[in-house]
Amino acid sequence: MIGFDLLSASGLFMLLYAVNFVIALTIIFLERKDPSATLAWILILFMVPTVGIVLYFLLSQNISRQRIFRLTKHEESVINHALRDQINALRNNSLIFVNQAVKKWQNMVSLHQVYARSILTQDNHLSIITDGQHMLDSMLEDIKNARQTINVEYYIVKKDEVGNALLDALSEKAREGVEVRLLIDAMGGRQFSLRDMEKFRRAGGKFAFFFPPKLKFLTMKLNYRNHRKLVTIDGSIGYLGGFNIGNEYLGRVEKFGYWRDTHLRLQGSAVHSMNARFVMDWRSASKEDIYITETYIPEPGNVGDAAVQIVASGPDSSHEEVKHGYLKMISSARKNIYIQTPYFVPDASIFESLKNAALSGIDVRLMIPCMPDHMFVYWATYSYAGMLIDAGGKVYIYENGFLHAKTMTVDGEVASIGSANFDNRSFRLNFEANAFIYDLDEAYKLEAIFEADIAKSRELTRAIYRSRSGVVKFKEGVSRLLSGLL
Repeated sequence: MIGFDLLSASGLFMLLYAVNFVIALTIIFLERKDPSATLAWILILFMVPTVGIVLYFLLSQNISRQRIFRLTKHEESVINHALRDQINALRNNSLIFVNQAVKKWQNMVSLHQVYARSILTQDNHLSIITDGQHMLDSMLEDIKNARQTINVEYYIVKKDEVGNALLDALSEKAREGVEVRLLIDAMGGRQFSLRDMEKFRRAGGKFAFFFPPKLKFLTMKLNYRNHRKLVTIDGSIGYLGGFNIGNEYLGRVEKFGYWRDTHLRLQGSAVHSMNARFVMDWRSASKEDIYITETYIPEPGNVGDAAVQIVASGPDSSHEEVKHGYLKMISSARKNIYIQTPYFVPDASIFESLKNAALSGIDVRLMIPCMPDHMFVYWATYSYAGMLIDAGGKVYIYENGFLHAKTMTVDGEVASIGSANFDNRSFRLNFEANAFIYDLDEAYKLEAIFEADIAKSRELTRAIYRSRSGVVKFKEGVSRLLSGLL
């Protein structure tokens, strides 16, 4: 009997490893994952075979070949025509630039046009928001004044005081006859049930979860989340950036203290691109047949002269559009690069570009938070920060609460603000949206904000980093092994 049990255990063990071997071959030869992610998955599969199989089927689906978002033939024709005209004008030197920054960075404009299908808009007015209460008050005021449409898309909406305030404001406008749609990622909005949304629906609002689980607690798309934070109001006002909706994002949760983030309020034609993005996301999640029409794209007004491209990316595409925008900014820098991110787990291309910039004498500065909200990501971030210091970069640890901003400015001329962090998750797994901004005034404001935040930070010097304990080194080592999955 004992021999039979041992034989059965041995057979089961061999079967598990055989399954893992087949999965490993699938990852290597069929899925064409990033090499670091491939190695991390193989390590997990063979170190913890049973757990590894479960995690693989929950977290490692390849959806890059799936058509999740679709344009109608008419929408495709209109967008292709507008893009083609703008690309040709840029190549023929007939495109009129509103400022020197966009003219100087026209190669990056072209990259986004061709690679991300992003139209350049040059009539925008921007307001940079760094305080959660300010962001919420401003957005609620704009919602209050809405007359036609309100489209809201968030990764996280908490079932708390702040989340309920937003839901109440949206319900009130729906009762007034405004067309209100609310899209929340199913994981980020898991505190809410469909029953919780009945009051909003009875008021006339429309609601959908993005990638909801087929079963109550199980989804095969666990790893692919809609990380976008995007709001459009009457097709003329937009919000985009890093803030989610909940008490903690207004600094009301003791664990994190003050929540330091960066968001944009936009007016101008860039809002049209945001609306188009929302419509595609909404159609995918809700299955409602709505279209990108004049309701969502009103006549542009001359509200400003900031040049903006809205760039979206996600695991449904292998292009990594936002990441390539980051790469272009870094590789084109001549003076300085300022980055704020809560998670700094870059792939080889991003890190080598930053390393080369620092070694070339460019002023590379990185600011990260002083506390973790995801332990493995924090220690991987700390490890990569140390490597950047060794290359000549400067690293600052923000100490006035939790830093969640996702911003980069280069040479005081071009900037990016959005939902994408500097990590593999944002580059390859999450659905993201960033605004790439070509404007001297806005870039200057972001540089000034970064420098003001330095006063609330401590510098992580080479000496301090090298004096870290053996325990910290162990945490860094383990976290870096898993960095392809973080």
